[in-house]
Amino acid sequence: MAQNIYDDQAFFEGYSQIPRSRLGLAGAPEWPALKAMLPDVKGLRVLDLGCGFGAFGRWAIENGAASVLGVDLSEKMLETAHERTGDMPITYVQANLETYEPAADAYDLVYSTLAVHYLEDFDAFCRKVRAALGDAGAFVFTTEHPIFAARANPEWITDAAGKRAYAISNYNVEGPRLTNWIAEGVVKYHRTIATMVNTLRRHGLVIEALDEWGPTTEELAAMPALADEVVRPQLLLVSTRVATGS
Repeated sequence: MAQNIYDDQAFFEGYSQIPRSRLGLAGAPEWPALKAMLPDVKGLRVLDLGCGFGAFGRWAIENGAASVLGVDLSEKMLETAHERTGDMPITYVQANLETYEPAADAYDLVYSTLAVHYLEDFDAFCRKVRAALGDAGAFVFTTEHPIFAARANPEWITDAAGKRAYAISNYNVEGPRLTNWIAEGVVKYHRTIATMVNTLRRHGLVIEALDEWGPTTEELAAMPALADEVVRPQLLLVSTRVATGS
């Protein structure tokens, strides 16, 4: 059962202060790269798994999506999503992504951002996504990059040349990591890139684009705080489509 850390009051208050929470997609530096990996959403039936505050769903409707269903475990996140959505035609459902079964062959795009690393069973998740898409469609998601996620709590060191370096350990040891992020004791799951790619392929989802996201020179000049992303990627962006005949 997934940990519902987002309904912890202290965690929720802390999370609500970060830029992507306050500003939506405009506060997510990877959004331009991620947007370029998406299909044209006009007329699409969209399923947003781990929708959080609902920023992507609102963007999809504004850009012509036919419908959006946002699913999230957190009651507090969904309350905020409802407030921000107003009368836009978006439906929200509170559910645990580990056990939630979306309707089969009901969506053209399944989207999920920064939720996969909270799920223990990625194989079951991909099976459900594939069923939701039917014989065609796209699955686009982001997750913590395995280089970042392998170590329970990030650690920076100084290398032999006196430069700042990122410490990695137990990369090939997959499984839960107990991290301290905003609050202590947050459970996330590490899996290698190979595991993710092979699992997607096994379920008939073909990689169309893969981005170990880092800032461009222009983005880094505008946001110097992104310098860490040049040393190690924190996010992995993945775009897939249903394989023909799968």
